[in-house]
Amino acid sequence: MIESYVVVHNIAKRHNVGTLARSATAFGVTEMILVGRRDFNAFGSHGSTSHVKFRHFHSLADARVFLKSKDCDICGVEITENAKPVNDHPFKKSTAFLLGNEGTGLSAKECEICDFFVYIPQYGSGTASLNVTVAASIVLHQFGVWAGFSERTRDGNKFVVAERQKQLRRNYCAESADSIIEERRSRRENASNGFFDESGNEVSSSNLLDALFVDD
Repeated sequence: MIESYVVVHNIAKRHNVGTLARSATAFGVTEMILVGRRDFNAFGSHGSTSHVKFRHFHSLADARVFLKSKDCDICGVEITENAKPVNDHPFKKSTAFLLGNEGTGLSAKECEICDFFVYIPQYGSGTASLNVTVAASIVLHQFGVWAGFSERTRDGNKFVVAERQKQLRRNYCAESADSIIEERRSRRENASNGFFDESGNEVSSSNLLDALFVDD
């Protein structure tokens, strides 16, 4: 069965994780993969976090091992030299999509785990790039078209919403207590990596993630 995943890593704007979850549910994503902190901000999700599964990993390398065990390609959404237009549907099998930081795009470390890259062709002259959640929506829709996902049933001018999945805790991707030590080690190792807040100012990843993955 063809599946899609979204890898959430190095996303700077606080509200974008919840909005990514909303797009993920709309376009049939199997799981959201959180890399770093386990808790997340659901602002903008409109309840969609109850309709998509979350899985947590401390590092991109660990996430890659899991995705490869699922026989997934990892697709970077970035305008690289060898990136292919997403509307050409350059997909071969189940795919996990990794989107870049809003200010800086995909880092070298993120690019290393990608099997290929796609970009979204633009036809107007007013912006250099799209918001990360808009880009995710376009890419996930195009993948769903290629994969032949079944369209959701409609009721009037809305799509029918399924029963909510039971979560262990709202806005929290649970795992064993033994992983706390590993999480702290991972955060120390990643502390030197640059993250950007909404104004473009560089802040430490530890401080940013504390602000990013909390309830409003």
